[in-house]
Amino acid sequence: MKRLLLDRLLEWKRSPRRKPLILRGVRQVGKTWLIREFGRVAYADVAYFNFETSKDLAERFRQNLDPDRLITELGIIHGTAIQPGQTLVVFDEIQVCGDAITSLKYFQESAPGYHIICAGSLLGVELARPTSYPVGKVDILTLRPMTFQEFLLANDEGMLVDFIIDNVSGREPISRVFADRLLSHLKTYYITGGMPEPVSVWLATRDVAQLDATQRNILDLYELDFAKYAPVQDLPKLTMIWNSIPSQLAKENGRFIYGLLREGARARAFEDAMTWLQGAGLVVKVSRIEKPAVPLRAYAKDRHFKLYASDVGLIRRMAGLSARAIIEEDDQYQEFRGVMAESFCLQELIALFEETPLYWASGNQAEVDFVAPVNGQPVPIEVKAASNTRARSLGEYRKRYGPAVAVKASQHNLGFSNGVLSCPLYLQWRLPELIAGTKG
Repeated sequence: MKRLLLDRLLEWKRSPRRKPLILRGVRQVGKTWLIREFGRVAYADVAYFNFETSKDLAERFRQNLDPDRLITELGIIHGTAIQPGQTLVVFDEIQVCGDAITSLKYFQESAPGYHIICAGSLLGVELARPTSYPVGKVDILTLRPMTFQEFLLANDEGMLVDFIIDNVSGREPISRVFADRLLSHLKTYYITGGMPEPVSVWLATRDVAQLDATQRNILDLYELDFAKYAPVQDLPKLTMIWNSIPSQLAKENGRFIYGLLREGARARAFEDAMTWLQGAGLVVKVSRIEKPAVPLRAYAKDRHFKLYASDVGLIRRMAGLSARAIIEEDDQYQEFRGVMAESFCLQELIALFEETPLYWASGNQAEVDFVAPVNGQPVPIEVKAASNTRARSLGEYRKRYGPAVAVKASQHNLGFSNGVLSCPLYLQWRLPELIAGTKG
C-alpha cells in the first residue's frame, strides 16, 4: 500500500530544521508499518525500540536523559552503533515512558544530528498532560485512516488517479465510465473504511466475513484500551459515549445529546471521558458555528456538536450495517446512508486540511453539514446521500453570507453553476483544486 504521508517523512529527513518527530495516530492505523517502510527506503539502518514489549527499556531513561549515554546504550541493545543521519531511531509506544518523551527535548538541543521518530497509539492522551509535552522541541505528524485516493491506489487505480489529477477541473463532468467506476470503489470504501488491515484483508480475500471479523477485532482492541489505559472512574462513561455514536448520528439532526446516554446525564459528568476519547483519536467532535467568520474555531459553540468515529468502515461495523445493505442500497441502508456519506466526507476533509471542520446551524431553520477552511476562506459543504440533492439549507447560508463558492457533495457528477460546485463524494480529495478550477 502507498501511504501519502511517506512523502512528508522524506521531507522531514531532508529538512535542515528537523527535530525529533512524533507520529500520532489511532491504534491499528499503520504507524509502525509506515515507519518501517520509511526506514527501509530512506536509511541504511533502523534501530527499533518498543517500550510496550521491552519493559526494561524505560530503565535506560530513568537514570538520566543525557543523549550521548542514551545513544551508546541503545546502540548496544540494537547490536550496532547508531550513526547520525544514517540510522533511523524509532521509539514505538513511547507513551508508556514519559521520561522518553521528555528526552526528545535534550536530543533536539544537544544531539540534533540523530534522526529520531516516535509513535504511540495513545500519544494524544499522554501529550495532553502539561509535564509530558516537549514544547517547541519536536515535529508532529498525524497518520489517519487511508484516504479515498490511497484506497484507489491500493486497488491498482494509479492511472485513474493520475488522470483525475491531470485532467479533471471544477467545471466539466467526468466520463460516465469513470464516474461509475469511482462510485463502485466508493461503496466498497464505505464497507472497508480506511484502516489498513481491513483494506488489506478485503483486497486479499474479497470475503466479507473476514473483513467484518478484522474490523470487530480493531473495535475490541479499542475497548480493551479503555480498560487498560483510561482512568478507572471514566471507564463506564467511555463505553457509553463510544457505543452511542451510531444512534446519536442516526437522529434527525445528529447532534450529540448527553441525556441519551443515561437519564439526567449532563456534559460536566462526561467531559473527562470525552477528552480521553478525543486524545486517543477515536472520535472526532464537530462543533457548531453560527457565524462563518475567520478564524472559524474562534466562533465555534463547543456545547453543541456531533460526534463521529475516526473511520467510516468502523462506524458501519459499530452500527451493525451489513456490506450487502450498502451494495444493494436496501431499506436497512436508507436509514443510515446519510451518516455514511457525512462520515466519509468528514474523513476526507480532515485529511485535506489537517483540522476538523465545523457545522453551521441557524436555530432550527437551517443547517449545513460542514464549513471548512479552503484557501483561507470558509466554504460551506452540504452532503447529500440520496438522489434528491436539493440543498435548502445551503441556499439559506448563501443568501446570508454570500460565499464565493459553495459545495454540494453527493453521488452526482461534477459540475458548477451559479456559484455552487457539485462535487462527487469520490472527488472530495481534490476539493481545493476543484474550487480553484471554478474561478475565471
